Amino acid sequence: MTPSPHHTDTRIPATPAPARRVPGPWLAVLAGPLSFGIAAPALIVDDIARALDVGSESAALAVTAFGWGIALGTALLAAVLARRGLPALLAASAALVSAGTLLVVLAPALPVLVAGAAVQALGSAGLTVAAMSLADSARRMGVVTASLAVVGSTGPLVGALVADVLSWRATLALPLLGVLAVPAVRRGGAAPTPPRSRLDGLGTLLLALLVTALVVVPHRPLAAGPAAVVLVLLLAARARVRPDGPVPAALTGNARYLAACALTFALGVVNFALLYAAPDLLHRHAGWTSAQTGVVLLAPYLFGGLCSAFLVAASARVSSRVVVGALLAAGVAAPLVAAVGTAVPLLLAAMATGSLAAATGQGALAVRATAAVPAAHRAEALGLFTVAYLLSVAFGPAIAVALTLP
Repeated sequence: MTPSPHHTDTRIPATPAPARRVPGPWLAVLAGPLSFGIAAPALIVDDIARALDVGSESAALAVTAFGWGIALGTALLAAVLARRGLPALLAASAALVSAGTLLVVLAPALPVLVAGAAVQALGSAGLTVAAMSLADSARRMGVVTASLAVVGSTGPLVGALVADVLSWRATLALPLLGVLAVPAVRRGGAAPTPPRSRLDGLGTLLLALLVTALVVVPHRPLAAGPAAVVLVLLLAARARVRPDGPVPAALTGNARYLAACALTFALGVVNFALLYAAPDLLHRHAGWTSAQTGVVLLAPYLFGGLCSAFLVAASARVSSRVVVGALLAAGVAAPLVAAVGTAVPLLLAAMATGSLAAATGQGALAVRATAAVPAAHRAEALGLFTVAYLLSVAFGPAIAVALTLP
């Protein structure tokens, strides 16, 4: 049957392909704990500061290091998957998460804690790349992205409870839970990885510098912005010299792929901006405390995360034009309602819409983005697409803070 010209084939080309399908719940366990590293420390930063005898701003560097590590690790470990295959990726990622967690748990001072968080994040990113690479249908991709969203929405509450029962160090160790799924995923097996050229050292360095510059842009735009532009140009030039490098030439000239990356980034910025603006908005319009806000926000963000799994699966039966149109409408409506609405139900509806659009967009657009590129570059495509989404974690909160300043 000839496909409709407006319908995208949302089956993900399997490279590398598992010999036996890994059950969806194990993919969720593999990927979801990454969000603990971002969200779980939200309510315990002061505890970390007191324990290490530093200021709260300094203690928050551990979270910043984790965010940098997952952005960088997603890009770099996608290259490991492409060149060495799934077993090597799982082994490297599990080792990094374990080593980073050990540093975090034993850290006697802030520099060691920050280094541990960064190493832990590199490994967590690799586990998430592995889970997404095994999500060979829209339904399974929905399970992976929903797990990230659900864990992220419950992370602050879970982190605070773990800190109360055990310690703040146990909260920072939560990303280690992803390693529990590694044996089950390894048993699934994978087809041999085709021989690939050696890793492009210069291209990898340029990519690492670009990710670092983009993470810094919201905080130092005048310095990091021009540096990021120069690095983008250098990477584009490098892709012409090494078309199979960490940023393959097949991706840099693919308009459909780049558009999917841009849209998932924009939806993520809206979601994280609303999340960080929520305490100020609800205090201003309803007089709520931070504690009240933290509990009540579980509802809209859990709703968005859980419902996204069903919507991503359903998106496979809908044309790309309809999917993109719906995501754009939700992404525009959420901040507009939050900006003009003063009633608490309207504000919560805006946040639920932003969460739903971001989580659904991450899954549905990942399927379409990888379907638009050659199968040989699927691993790099997934990695760079996920980097685009993760960069919104750096931009969204910074925009929220700027807009809510008195």
